[in-house]
Parts: sequence; C-alpha cells; structure tokens
Amino acid sequence: MHPHPEPPPRTVVERLDARLTALGLAGPRRRDTALAVLVAAGTLAVVTPVVLAPGPAAELGLAQGTVALALGVVTVQNLLLALRRTAPAVCLALTVGLGLVNVVLMPVGAALRGPATAIAAGTCGSRLPARRAGALVGAAAVVETAVVLTGTAVRPSGDALLGAGGLVVSQVLSAVLVYGGPLLLGVYLRTRRRYAELDRVHTAGVVAAYRERADAAVARERARMARELHDVAAHHLSAMVVQAAVVERLVDRDPDEARRTASRLREQGRRTLHDLRLVVGALREPRAGGAEADTPVPGLAELDGLVEQARELGGPVELVRRGDPGEPSPVADVTCYRVVQEALANAREHAPGAPVRVTVTHADDRVAVEVVNGPARGTPAPSADAPGTRGFGLAGMRERAQLVGGTFSAVRTDDGGWQVRLVVPHDPGPETGGGRA
Repeated sequence: MHPHPEPPPRTVVERLDARLTALGLAGPRRRDTALAVLVAAGTLAVVTPVVLAPGPAAELGLAQGTVALALGVVTVQNLLLALRRTAPAVCLALTVGLGLVNVVLMPVGAALRGPATAIAAGTCGSRLPARRAGALVGAAAVVETAVVLTGTAVRPSGDALLGAGGLVVSQVLSAVLVYGGPLLLGVYLRTRRRYAELDRVHTAGVVAAYRERADAAVARERARMARELHDVAAHHLSAMVVQAAVVERLVDRDPDEARRTASRLREQGRRTLHDLRLVVGALREPRAGGAEADTPVPGLAELDGLVEQARELGGPVELVRRGDPGEPSPVADVTCYRVVQEALANAREHAPGAPVRVTVTHADDRVAVEVVNGPARGTPAPSADAPGTRGFGLAGMRERAQLVGGTFSAVRTDDGGWQVRLVVPHDPGPETGGGRA
C-alpha cells in the first residue's frame, strides 16, 4: 500500500508558508530578515531617483551629502525590521528614533519616511499584550508629533499652501495613519490568533476525553469477552482434552472404541465451535449507558418492562403473547428482545402517537415476534424510506436474524404504517447463519 501524500495547503496563509519554506525561509528570523532587505531595497528604488534629482534637492536647499545621509538612515531603519518579531519593542524604538534623525536632517514637512515605523507598530500590536502595545505605539506617536511640531516652531515652513497650521494637522493625521491603523490591525490579528489557539486546545481536549472514554469502553468489553469465552469454552475444551487422552490409550488396544471416542471428540469440537459462535454473536450486543460486563442480557421475559417503558414515553403499545413459551437459546432470546426494542424506537421516531401492537408467537421449535405500527397521528404519513436509521437499524436487525438462522422482514402496511417481523429457531444449529459471526 502506497502512503497517502500530504494534503496540499488550503488557505492563502498556508500556501504562502509552504512557498517560503520551499525557498529556504523556514523560521521567523529568516523571514523577517528577508522582509527587511526587501523593504529597504524597495524604498531605495522608489525614493532615490526623486530625492537625488537636481531639481527637488535645489528647491529644498539640501546638499547632496545630506540627502545621501537621509537615504542611509531610511535604509538602516528598514533593515531593523529583522528584529520585529524577536524584539518588537526594541524594533519600534529604533525605527522611530532613526525617523526622528531624518526629521532633524530634512526641512519640516519634507523628512524622508519609509514603511518601517508602520510595520513595527503593527508587529507590536500583533505580538505584545494590547495594553503594552498601545502604550508603546502611543508614546512613539506622541514623541514623533512633538518633535515635528517643535521643529515647525523653531524652523517655520516655507510651504505657502499648508503653512504652520496645515503642517500640524498633517502631522496629526500622519501619526494616526502610521501608528494607529497598523496598531489596530495588529491587535485584531493577535486576538484572532488567540481565539484560534483556544479553539484548537478545546477541540484537542474534547478529542482526548472521547478517546479516553472509548479506551475505557474497549477495556470493559475485553474483560466481558474474556469472561464469556471462558465460561463457554472451559468445560468443552477440558472434556475434549480428556477424550483425546482416552483415544491415545485405546488406539492400539481397542481400535473400535478409539474410533467411537474420536467421533465423540469431533462432535464435541463442533459443538464447542458452535457455542463460541453464539457467544461471539451475543458479545456483539452493545450495552446501553455503559452497563457493566456482568449485567444480565435481556430476553423475551423482559418484554413487559420494555412495553411499559414505551407506554410511559407517550405511545399506545399493546403486547400480545400466543402459545406456550419454549426455551430459546440465549442468543435467540436476546435477538428477539433487541429487534422489538429497535422497532418500538423506530415507531416512536417515525410515527409518534401511532398505536403499536407487539405480538409474540411461540411454536414447538421457533418463536416469532411482530411489531406493527400505524401512521403518525396529526402528521403526514412517513416517506417511502424505511425507518431504522437510528441504532443498528434495519440492516442490523436483518443481520441478527441471519446470525441465529432466522428470517426478517420490514414492510409498509396498507394504512401507511410499518410491520416488522422476525422468526427465529429456538436452538440454531452449527451450520446456520451463526457461523457468520
């Protein structure tokens, strides 16, 4: 058998993660370093042709060396993004500090600014507790705004369009966009990530509890199987061992008696195999409510209680017994009980309020049970689909009948109800359907 391939990534994030891993960027540090280099290169590619052109530099009264220094500061500022996840607070402080250096170097309102401060602010929101992130990013925004406004007062802007008041408004809006927007986005991403983690932990806990209950149920069932198999097989196998010893002693002294003993031994083996098959059939019976392994298996004698329980649940149920009760085998007895139990449950589910008649007919060597229900009262008649989707259903009832060499049928009645009928022999022989167990 070939191993199943790993499922392909489904979400955009998963596909991006797989692509980066394939490129050798597997860890956060490598990915942040690659991001820093990419942002620095992109910023230089966009800003350099503009600020180094003779016209803009001359209009601002800047020397080429000052412009080159400002570009270097922006580049270092962007490269500091390599620290954004390992030390988000440090990364924010350094990027803001370098941004203030450019505020001092360049004229008011013309300082070079890259995306590093916005990315660092968003990273603080996504990696740090909300209060701490808000305090750090808020402090950074206040400091930058104060420095810019102070520079405006000391070095009035020559921009006739904006003027001093316009620069103040522009700086406040810039701080809100550069710091506030990324911070809110980062906090949202962190909250969403935490909720996803809590959901994963909760789901893992539910799965673990379910597995623990399933393991406990398997352990109880194994103990029950061990007891049942021991009770059935111990006597037969010990007798077979004794008979085999007799055959061994008589094979030379009395061949005829040895053959007769061997014949009895063979019959004993067939009977043992038959009984073990019946036990396996009984062991397949589920115990409702986690019943203990030594709980008695119900049979036809308990039908009165089952019918009374069905009546208490709101349905008119009638029990009719015909003939003299025989002595069906335990597996036949429990099969009849379980089929009646399932048929009553199906009638309750698919035809609530409909009258139900349970008939048990005993013959010399077999027993027949029949459960007939009418259509539901006050509701449309059931669909053509057979009931029995709950529990072990019609397929399970039919399999039980085959297991004990019986016959099973489930048909719709003329009035729109259903008739379930089971006929089983008292003592299934070794060659019946019980061998299928």
